[in-house]
Amino acid sequence: MRKGAIAHFRYSFQGQPSVEPIVFLPGFMCDSRLFRAQAESLSATRPVHVAPLGPFDSVREMAGRVLDHAPPLFALCGASLGGMVAMEIARRAPERITRMILIATDALTEQPSNAAARELLIARARAGRFDDAWAEALPAEALAPGPGRARVQDISLAMARGFGTEGFQSQARALQRRPDQQGTLRRIQLPTLMICGQHDRLFPPRRHQLMADLMPMGEALMLEEAGHLPTLEQPDEVTRVIDLWLTA
Repeated sequence: MRKGAIAHFRYSFQGQPSVEPIVFLPGFMCDSRLFRAQAESLSATRPVHVAPLGPFDSVREMAGRVLDHAPPLFALCGASLGGMVAMEIARRAPERITRMILIATDALTEQPSNAAARELLIARARAGRFDDAWAEALPAEALAPGPGRARVQDISLAMARGFGTEGFQSQARALQRRPDQQGTLRRIQLPTLMICGQHDRLFPPRRHQLMADLMPMGEALMLEEAGHLPTLEQPDEVTRVIDLWLTA
């Protein structure tokens, strides 16, 4: 591992029209703010689409809705739950994707113990303790330590509150029921970069290396100063890496 209906938000760009667009898929309880730095920078050279996952309770349904609205040919970048949706899109329509970036995600199905823990979080959110449920869903220890952690926590909580209790339940169900995509990764012939944070306790670096090893054209990159939300924790570095990957 190297170190170092659904709405689409479009960013205007000044680049060549022949450059393929990139579609970003936000993570669990996240919106376009998750990719704000990357979208604003990359929009100077290519069309950028941020496709919210919506209040659906199935990775397959999310993937279907994204494909319905996506450009005919595009690069794909998904984080966390969005990465799981990206893998399902790659399974269904690999011919529409030029290359892929998966961030802080997992190709495995949910473990029974984690599925049971999500049920408790859903119950807590429905009982009026939404902020407590979110604090357990994204514990501070899953983010890189340091002065920037509190800022990232504030942004993540603000995004999560926008989805509310119903959104929390639906997306938690999607995580619980997600399909195993190891076979997908073995089959698809797509240049794919896995980006993970060293401090991610939800989907640790070894899982990303496993996914990269499964793929014929996979590569893993670990960021030492990031955790589960590297696009917010190390926005400039993630933007640089994505830009290099798209133009390589």
